[in-house]
Amino acid sequence: MDTTLPPDGDNTQGASPFDRIMLLDHNGEERWSARDLQHLMAYERWERFEDVVLRAKETISAAGLDPLDHFRGAAKVIPGGRWGKHQVADYRLTRFGAYHVALAGDGRKPAVAAAKTYFAVKTREAEVAQAPGPDVSNPEGILALAEQYVLAAKELVATKQQLAIAAPKAGKWDAFLNAEGLCGMTELADLLHTDVRTLTGWLVEVDVFRRQTSRNGGNRNMPRKSYQDARQFIVKQETKNGWNFPTAYATAQGIDYVVGLWERRSAAA
Repeated sequence: MDTTLPPDGDNTQGASPFDRIMLLDHNGEERWSARDLQHLMAYERWERFEDVVLRAKETISAAGLDPLDHFRGAAKVIPGGRWGKHQVADYRLTRFGAYHVALAGDGRKPAVAAAKTYFAVKTREAEVAQAPGPDVSNPEGILALAEQYVLAAKELVATKQQLAIAAPKAGKWDAFLNAEGLCGMTELADLLHTDVRTLTGWLVEVDVFRRQTSRNGGNRNMPRKSYQDARQFIVKQETKNGWNFPTAYATAQGIDYVVGLWERRSAAA
């Protein structure tokens, strides 16, 4: 774990809270503490936020890039512990790494949406700054510059429209989620005013779940891989009375999807 990075800086001049927590490394390059981002992205538990960081690392690795170029292990001193403060594990993220962490976050959270917008804009600004600017000494160059501004403005408007659509959904299903942000099938069935057997059987009928027989001969219908990949459902291995078995959970996005299907089913009945 790298503990040689500089301590948290005091960058209070930025208008955005993400500017204010931005650090500079020994080479003057922008860095962000994952622990600081955790709070700005409204994640209460580090364990859940670290899962987001790990998903972002996997995405970067799948793109053929080295995650170590953008995620460095570090340590952070925080209040608490026997002596009033203690050291915890952290990551130092590049702008690119922080952007992918924002993309991997829970899109229902307005704070995550704000992070996505911030790092998208910063990444775009960096791309424009690195690209050779048009020659404004002639009409063609002026036109090219104007087109760049129009493109950036359209991207910003589109982002704001997406956030406006997503905002009313934020927190819509919070009452049905556990501490991990997941909803069990029994709770989802209660939400739809049905029983869990009817719910999972119907999910098999609409091809969201696949039929699966457990070792003891019962049915434990599980979500198909495509819906797991879309992070609408998660399957966890659990143990009870000495038996190991898979258990399906819906995410907030999964609840939204299932409720929509159920409402269309009811309307067609």
